[in-house]
Amino acid sequence: MPHIQQLDPHVADLIAAGEVVERPASVVKELVENAMDAGASAVVVEIQSGGMSLIRVTDNGCGIAPGEMPTAFLRHATSKLREAGDLAAIGTLGFRGEALAAISAVSRLDVLSRQRGAELGASLSLEGGVPGPVEDAGCPEGTTMMVRELFYNTPARLKFMKSDSAEAAAVGAMIGQIALSHPEVSIRYLRDGKEELHTPGDGKLLSAIYAVRGRDFALSLTEVEGGGEGVRVRGFVTDPLAGRGTRAMQAFFCCGRMIKSALLTAALEEAYANRQMKGKFPGCVLHIDLPLHEVDVNVHPAKTVVKFVHERAVFSAVHHTVKDALDGGRPAGGQQAAGTAGRMPAGRTDGVPQAGQMAGLPKTGQQAAGTVVRMPPGHPDDVPQTGRGKDAPMPAPSPAPRGDFFQSMDAKAFRERAAAPRTGGGERLLLRDGARPISSRERPLHPAALSERAGFFAVPKPPPQKPSPAPEPEAVPPAQATLNGGAPAPWRFAGEVFHTYILAEDGDGLWLIDKHAAHERINFDRMKANAEPIMRQQLLSCAAVDLPQEQYAALLEHLPLLEEFGFEAEDFGSGCLAVRAIPSDLETGQIRETLEMLADKLLTGAGADPAAARDAMLHTMACKASIKGGWRSDPSELQALIGRVQSGEVQFCPHGRPVKVKLTKYEIEKMFKRA
Repeated sequence: MPHIQQLDPHVADLIAAGEVVERPASVVKELVENAMDAGASAVVVEIQSGGMSLIRVTDNGCGIAPGEMPTAFLRHATSKLREAGDLAAIGTLGFRGEALAAISAVSRLDVLSRQRGAELGASLSLEGGVPGPVEDAGCPEGTTMMVRELFYNTPARLKFMKSDSAEAAAVGAMIGQIALSHPEVSIRYLRDGKEELHTPGDGKLLSAIYAVRGRDFALSLTEVEGGGEGVRVRGFVTDPLAGRGTRAMQAFFCCGRMIKSALLTAALEEAYANRQMKGKFPGCVLHIDLPLHEVDVNVHPAKTVVKFVHERAVFSAVHHTVKDALDGGRPAGGQQAAGTAGRMPAGRTDGVPQAGQMAGLPKTGQQAAGTVVRMPPGHPDDVPQTGRGKDAPMPAPSPAPRGDFFQSMDAKAFRERAAAPRTGGGERLLLRDGARPISSRERPLHPAALSERAGFFAVPKPPPQKPSPAPEPEAVPPAQATLNGGAPAPWRFAGEVFHTYILAEDGDGLWLIDKHAAHERINFDRMKANAEPIMRQQLLSCAAVDLPQEQYAALLEHLPLLEEFGFEAEDFGSGCLAVRAIPSDLETGQIRETLEMLADKLLTGAGADPAAARDAMLHTMACKASIKGGWRSDPSELQALIGRVQSGEVQFCPHGRPVKVKLTKYEIEKMFKRA
């Protein structure tokens, strides 16, 4: 057995650094959090070559005393803890005392710092964790950390770094999250000399969201504030109709600390139950505040995972606060929802009269069917009308209340009037008892009967109805033939349930076929076997798609792959892709969702292997081009799917799920106690 010996301090530092410093984004996170703990109100982050060659973080915080500079880079040296009891109530972002030691162990680091009120600052240089002498230096109040040649002495870690653009995107995503956690701090981010982000630092969370995630996301938000049982929840959540295809736009913060929590994710999505479309996920920026002793942040080296003492109370507070905010934006009792005043219904054009509504009529709701408007003599619309034509038959009007302005006609009178022969322009209409006769210029109206001048057509005489023949006994359908018109198929199309599962009967049982999974597999096989380029459709106007930084970087790296599959996209800057063409099988409303799903698959490892990346692309394209569960399908489409499945051509969807399940006749009879 090998002898046990103590590791060299430098080797131990390198091992410890691997737990804290995974990539340039990890360095930025630790340095910016230290700046905020120092009381900074403005932080500037600069990187070059994705952060591998240079990371510079400058703040205007309290600074470091010259005599304490070497101590700051020792392991377990910190200004944030004094005794063991402090671990029970940690209110700072950093506390372990390992960040600076870990960063200096795998880089060449320079620090400049001047305390507030001091006349002179100090500088210190470290290489591989070994400090040099402390020297006097002229510098502004605050601290500047410069990290050069990250992982220069750990080639094993260096070879696992991604491209400069991917690492820069990870840094940008990290800075964006920190900016959302502290909107009172102004953060400026420069990448290779170009400004990528600048938050105002005005203390307003919505201002930070606007700067980090863009205008479209900010305009889709609903404010959230509430809580209970000692837990306060505040922030913003997206409108149910603005859901995304992934959870990339969800951000949670606990006591000012960015965290990842399955508990909070579940509470948020539970609040959207029966509101969010299936397959869509809400976005949010939520801050959870609770007493420091009720949350444990000392459970993960990166401090992104926490434990709550009262998980039920936290779940309940998030769930009910979000749910109440969403309910508050809904119309209650027929009342118009708050914030919807002035919005035009779908299909409306402001200032243009619509069906059932005419300029000048009282705004008392939609016009009732069957009402009559009297036009003054000589009015341009005082012209007898003869109908709307065979392509637009007018249904019979329903009764409407009588009044000084409106007149109505009951159903019996309308039927008698419709059956009576026409007598020309001076004909008179039958009315209820007590109502005066109405001339041809006072015709019954219907909401759909509007002319381009906002005039009205009269109700046309319905065509004579021929007596329908008596229904014949239902004939037994012949055996269903195969798609190629050959021998009869050994199965019978029996219907569809839930608009999702096809029923097919064969000799000894019943098959249930998932129509989406089957169609997805057919599309996947067709696309994979197709040697020709995928047909694309040019968009009439360029679609600007804003994406989170990491997804944006992943797609930029694979633009040739996107082009191969029918997308024509280019970098629009600041996390935005300009899409000019999409695959012909894709709907324009699915562009953002499809790109998000593609980016997620590329980020999870598919991007390293070209074949895997191509399959991931095909999976997403096939899924988006397929019929969906819940859609109404033509029986001929369903029969075509049955033929492909029952022939054995389709057995599993591209994700490995089965496309069909069989219930034998014996199993069905056993359910009914017949066997």
